[in-house]
Amino acid sequence: MERELNRRDVLKAAGGTGLAAVFGARALQIVGGDEAAAATVTTCLLTPEVTAGPYWVEENLTRRNITEGKAGLPLVMRFTVLNAKTCKPIPKADVEVWHCDAAGAYSAVNGAATRFLRGHQTANAAGKAEFLTIFPGWYPGRTPHIHMKVYVGGDAVHTGQVFLNESITRAVYKQKPYAGRGAYDTPHSSDMIYSQAGGSSAELKLAKRTGGLKGYVGTIAIGVVT
Repeated sequence: MERELNRRDVLKAAGGTGLAAVFGARALQIVGGDEAAAATVTTCLLTPEVTAGPYWVEENLTRRNITEGKAGLPLVMRFTVLNAKTCKPIPKADVEVWHCDAAGAYSAVNGAATRFLRGHQTANAAGKAEFLTIFPGWYPGRTPHIHMKVYVGGDAVHTGQVFLNESITRAVYKQKPYAGRGAYDTPHSSDMIYSQAGGSSAELKLAKRTGGLKGYVGTIAIGVVT
């Protein structure tokens, strides 16, 4: 059963500042410059959870590579799951992600058997979970985004969405297979869920992959209340 933070917990976890607008949320989120930095942050930033949206489906596909052959620019996502009170990593947390393909379509819609771009990973001893996917496309009315949940001990402790740098997104969408759809119609500034999720603090920190590999690596740390 999920446990809400009481006022003392919140003040302790977030340093006692800037909490009026978000007091009572169940999850904390920290954007780290890299994985090592994310694991050593001492002050947690409180941000509210956001809707799971209409395309979540219950499944237990534990896998790192969730592409299932879908065309798109490679994206490696690296999450670090942290204890919101201590900011220490949570080993064996279960991270779930799902997002649309380059054409803006989700799998498993309307009873379809497809399960592309969906999956779970169990965090390692350092609280890290990694996925290989593609840069998500877009659909009308939403800025490009990736859905996620975090489970600890079988309980869902965070439901959220993460986002992508807009300059990088525009550059990616000029490439195949994204180019044929044109520019996305909803920037971050017009997307209510982006602002609810904390704005830029909910963006993956993106860097180009090294070693001659195409695409990007995106990192973010998520603090949860257990």
